[in-house]
Amino acid sequence: MQQNKSIGLFSIPVIVAALGYFVDIYDLLLFSIIRVKSLKGIGLTDALCDTEGKFIISIQMYGLLLGGILWGVLGDKKGRLSVLFGSIILYSLANIANGFVQTVDQYALARFIAGIGLAGELGAGITLVSELISKEKRGKATSIVAGVGLTGAIAAYFVAHSFDWRICYYVGGGLGLCLLLLRISVFESGMYHSIRNTKVQKGNFFMFFTNGKRFKKYMLAIFIGLPTWYVIGILITFSKEFGEHFGINGVVDSGKAVMLAYVAISIGDLLIGFISNWLKSRKKALFIFYAITIFSIVLFFYQANGTVSEMYAICMLMGFGTGFWALFVTMAAEHFGTNLRATAATTVPNMVRGSLPLIIILFKSLNPGFGYITAAAITGAIVMIISTAAVFMTDETFGKDLDFIEE
Repeated sequence: MQQNKSIGLFSIPVIVAALGYFVDIYDLLLFSIIRVKSLKGIGLTDALCDTEGKFIISIQMYGLLLGGILWGVLGDKKGRLSVLFGSIILYSLANIANGFVQTVDQYALARFIAGIGLAGELGAGITLVSELISKEKRGKATSIVAGVGLTGAIAAYFVAHSFDWRICYYVGGGLGLCLLLLRISVFESGMYHSIRNTKVQKGNFFMFFTNGKRFKKYMLAIFIGLPTWYVIGILITFSKEFGEHFGINGVVDSGKAVMLAYVAISIGDLLIGFISNWLKSRKKALFIFYAITIFSIVLFFYQANGTVSEMYAICMLMGFGTGFWALFVTMAAEHFGTNLRATAATTVPNMVRGSLPLIIILFKSLNPGFGYITAAAITGAIVMIISTAAVFMTDETFGKDLDFIEE
């Protein structure tokens, strides 16, 4: 196999991948930002905004889980570009439809379909950029994609505070359709072209489970990403409810907490690629960010009778600590051969997103016996122990040549 000439850090594929992830994050986080306002808009009470909010975000994550497998397989069988076009059409139309919902069930269905579409964006983009760029610049390029992309959460926050919640979904759908026009200028990976017409098995999801070593790599890759969605999906999305339990003086705006966290996540995601290059190690960079995450989670649970400003500051610190999303997806891509790379890079982050309902179930099952705060803390401890062990056990992938296939 032969790789095409590598591209630059600010080439069209990198820029378009970054803009694609921007739209992806805008749509993915929009529900967390407008959860209370939109659910009240369809007639729910404050109490139901909590319970039904957990239900809808879980349904969205199930869509991401299903979509991750669908788009990952398609990315290896039909090419990276097929995913970039197909996924964006689906989630753009789903978000426009989301603006018309009138009931919780309709809302959940729209988020499920949007979740399926959103699942393909990052994995396909990271796979394509990883294969087009030199191994020396790979970490920096994927960090740029994530750093720019994650600012989509900031855009979602300001749009949400400027327009009715239904308009916010129309804006997301419109942005996606505009991005579709930019995708026309992006070209396919040379690595993928070299195997496209061969008899090599491509996009066989079950190959992750038919070989012990490959299965181990795959599961460890998933476990590494768990802290991000524990922090975002529970602590920050429900920061309003946590603030009430902590006795915080004032009302926490969960949407603002999400926005501030993603400001910090985007900074973290930009920095971690350069830190990884400087340390010549993916794992060492991850351990640094894990340490920040653990420290910030501890601070989160020690803010009884604190202030709203302190809550926002801690959310930002937790966001910065979990700013390793691009690096962890890049590692997933680096672990596997060209014939399984898109499947790995697309399914792994969506398996992590899809784990949020399980994390929520654990949290809710512990709640009756330990109380809201302690249950969330125990859940976090379990997540961090699993993830830290996974980093220790996974192989280093810095500087790895990606021109290989899975037999």
